[in-house]
Amino acid sequence: MMGTVFSVIAGAAMSVQGVFNTAVSGTAGLYEANTFIQGTAFLLSLVLGLFLGDGSYNKLFSVNKIYLTGGILGVLITVFVMLAIKHKGATVAVSVILVSQLLTAALIDAFGLFETQKIAFGLYKYLGLLLMIAGVIIFKKEI
Repeated sequence: MMGTVFSVIAGAAMSVQGVFNTAVSGTAGLYEANTFIQGTAFLLSLVLGLFLGDGSYNKLFSVNKIYLTGGILGVLITVFVMLAIKHKGATVAVSVILVSQLLTAALIDAFGLFETQKIAFGLYKYLGLLLMIAGVIIFKKEI
């Protein structure tokens, strides 16, 4: 149950953040906005880590080094979400982003990529993905 609650909050926060970030980038510029956004995220993460973390920063470098590129992906995500919302609007951009996330997650699960457990991706999951894609196409249609 908590996983669902966290997922709903994360999805809502991502949509609101995308709109906020796009508004900032419209005034301050894309990369300037991204610098501020990532900088404030770093500062908040640092404070939370210092007060709520368990002090295991030294363990960060014992993981597979590819996983430490998550911050780079965070910058790319922020920039591309801002560009997508600017060009497509929030609803269409977020819809396409969600389909892309689901497809990518399905591939990671189906093939057990990045040291994850393989999870079967059966007929109903494929149908669900196709319905989401159809929904985005229908939503974009103008009558």
